[in-house]
Amino acid sequence: MHLKNRNKRHIKLLVNYLLGPLLFAWLAYSIYQQLMSQPNLAASWKHTRQTFGTSQIWLLALALFLMLLNWGIEAVKWQLAVRRVQAISYFTACKAVLSGVSFSVTTPNRVGEYLGRILYMKEGSRLKAISLTIAGSISQLIITLMMGCVGLLFLRSEIEAAQLLSGFWYELILYGTITISAVLTLFYFKLSWLVKWLDRLPGSRRYAWLIESLEQFDATILLQLLSLSAIRFIVFMAQYYLLFRLFEVSISWWQCYWCISISFLVMAAIPTIALFTDLGLRGTVTLKLAGLFSSNQLGIGLAAASIWFINLIIPALAGSLLILGIGRIFRKKETITEKNT
Repeated sequence: MHLKNRNKRHIKLLVNYLLGPLLFAWLAYSIYQQLMSQPNLAASWKHTRQTFGTSQIWLLALALFLMLLNWGIEAVKWQLAVRRVQAISYFTACKAVLSGVSFSVTTPNRVGEYLGRILYMKEGSRLKAISLTIAGSISQLIITLMMGCVGLLFLRSEIEAAQLLSGFWYELILYGTITISAVLTLFYFKLSWLVKWLDRLPGSRRYAWLIESLEQFDATILLQLLSLSAIRFIVFMAQYYLLFRLFEVSISWWQCYWCISISFLVMAAIPTIALFTDLGLRGTVTLKLAGLFSSNQLGIGLAAASIWFINLIIPALAGSLLILGIGRIFRKKETITEKNT
């Protein structure tokens, strides 16, 4: 017991005084390196300064507001998903989501997000919350795949005319994505099957408690999560459209919607690390697709970089600072425990 308490104190010290500052410093340095390595940096910076001096700056302000709305909706999603194992306030959900972003930007396809979020759960609920968080992520992936499929259908002639994909690869990607979407949607609405199937596997009973809460997900909750994911997707599209307008990219709303839907599909399919490879891939894919409708490559690149900075880097920096506050949570719990004993 004494050894266990000692280990817990070491973990608390690590989180309180080391993890947050290190993560913040690492993020700041990595962002600087990533920005310095961008091509045409001088021209981009000049264009950005000119943009800030125009009357269109309200477009940037609105894109920033939509970032808050975006992560606010994600907090509602997570609050809804984990309430089966622990009821949390909306404010706590917001802090958990931002902390998750700070962990996710340095891990492939943002899997570190789960670690950052469960820090705000009680000890007995943390591992259970992972499966519920994954269910929420699946709802977002389903929307991304579906919208990507529709985007491929709408922009087929433009994609083939620009020779971005041959007919064979287009058909393969389209029907492959439709198949994956259908299977994933069926799996999503039948999560209870997974629990029952795993329960039959030899030796799996000891881990059944980790996912048993998935059985409590009824169709109503799953549809709510899916609806919130769809709203988030529209918010993403609105941000891109606003920033395209800000950087004078001539593109209609629907052209923007479908080309960015396809770019999200590509981003979901290719493993990336948000802090290091996400910006490069995001910029390349967006240039190819938005370039079907506009020749303003600098504006397209600036819009993609702005989305990366607004939606990932600002929340990640905020989340790394919030992690410092987790120490207060641990200390408060420790004080309560000592009083009770």
